[in-house]
Amino acid sequence: MAAPSVPSFSIVVPCYNKEGAIAETIDHLRRTIPTGREYEVIVVNDGSTDGTARILEEIVAADETIRVATHVRNRGYGAALKTGIRLARAELIVITDADGTYPNDRIPELVDLCADNDMVVGARTGADVQYSRLRAFPKIFLKAWVSWVAGQRVPDINSGMRVFRKGVAESFFGILPDTFSFTITITLAMLTNYRPVQYVPIAYHPRIGKSKISPIRDTLRFMTLIVLRRYSPDSGLH
Repeated sequence: MAAPSVPSFSIVVPCYNKEGAIAETIDHLRRTIPTGREYEVIVVNDGSTDGTARILEEIVAADETIRVATHVRNRGYGAALKTGIRLARAELIVITDADGTYPNDRIPELVDLCADNDMVVGARTGADVQYSRLRAFPKIFLKAWVSWVAGQRVPDINSGMRVFRKGVAESFFGILPDTFSFTITITLAMLTNYRPVQYVPIAYHPRIGKSKISPIRDTLRFMTLIVLRRYSPDSGLH
């Protein structure tokens, strides 16, 4: 039997208790990625305790091209991404959420822009952005803080829709956390190491289900993370 061809990009979807959204998200990915684009989808079930595992079994039974990795217990958003990145067969990694918040039809565009960049970020600064005011307020400060650390304006510090090179991301695995801070950390790691990064405005829609992010708690975590990474000599942030 001939070995399967290497896809041009791998889409990693971290998933925790998304029984009401994951099937629709996967279906939307399959419908919106143009025919002829070689890609794979890796869903990482991060210890879900609802019906997510059963739904993923049904999806794989109907489409063997969808790959599923499972954490026995919940290990965190960043840990799920790292598992998916390790399993990916393509050099270009796409990450998106399982709850339908991001415009996945923009994925081919972001992938193509990675030809000249190490990371392309879908920045939630487009015309159709529906965002919680409770979460938006602390991010005004965080964006200014992160921009100061990076030495340049950062329009979206932790978008969950982006494309990056697998090898570059793996080189930062030593500092990338297992939590929601994964995206803010890889942003800082890329920018402070002068890797080419491009931001592309995208829409952002209300999520299906409840957010796992607590604005106050996670803002404090982000601030602590930035300070520690900034002044640690072994952080990789310069």
